[in-house]
Amino acid sequence: MIVISNFQEFEQQVGNDLGVSSWHTITQEQINKFADATLDHQWIHTDPERAKTESPFKSTIAHGYLTLSLIPHLWKEIVKIENLKMEINYGIENLRFAQPVLVDNEVRLKVKLAGLLNLRGVIKATMAIELEIKDQRKSAFNGEVVFLYHFIG
Repeated sequence: MIVISNFQEFEQQVGNDLGVSSWHTITQEQINKFADATLDHQWIHTDPERAKTESPFKSTIAHGYLTLSLIPHLWKEIVKIENLKMEINYGIENLRFAQPVLVDNEVRLKVKLAGLLNLRGVIKATMAIELEIKDQRKSAFNGEVVFLYHFIG
């Protein structure tokens, strides 16, 4: 795990692969809870029996936005940002879903620091990301996420 305490340490990582998270298993329980939270109960996500017979994947699949929502959790396994007042999710750019994540698939996040700007004390970090699916050639998604960091002092 990389530890970053200030802008200068962050700046040294621009262009670098920052690492990968551990594998996270997408369970049917997690999918169902996400469906409840977002009111998106489409059968392809929440009805395993119907998915077995009617889905081209022969299984339920995770919501695309569920997989996106894992970014902050998995990111914190890769890099520890210290000395912060606040961290804000600022945006997602050029994101493409490449392959669905089936129930019980394992996924992990791969991150490269694509760019860093100091906006008068607020650090804008752009990360190139990829959510890999274990034992699959294609990733679930790839793109860029942008976070704003407010360091103390």
